[in-house]
Amino acid sequence: MRRWLLLLPLLLGACATEPPLDVRLQPLVGKSEAELVQALGVPNATYDASGDRFLQYFDQTTTIYPGDPYWGGFGGWRRWGGPIYSPPLVITRNCAITFLLRQGRVMSFTYRGNGCR
Repeated sequence: MRRWLLLLPLLLGACATEPPLDVRLQPLVGKSEAELVQALGVPNATYDASGDRFLQYFDQTTTIYPGDPYWGGFGGWRRWGGPIYSPPLVITRNCAITFLLRQGRVMSFTYRGNGCR
């Protein structure tokens, strides 16, 4: 029983997850443009319209999972022997985060994409 009590913090730590993106970006609302750039770096794009300024950050990641071997062909083997490999699986995830700045302060943000976590 005592062993389980010692392992409990490790088990709970393994279940811990990162807070949602909304929660992580919310502290930036109200910050100046300089503070935003200091926190996130130089934006990928900017756009000015009707006195408002939009700063967009874009992130893209690609993960390649190698192909799995399977035994195809006649009798499960190719003529020279050995497995046949399925093609690799390529998954691309992207996330675009756009901040609205009014009078030099972050007013709000939006994000879209399948990689926004």
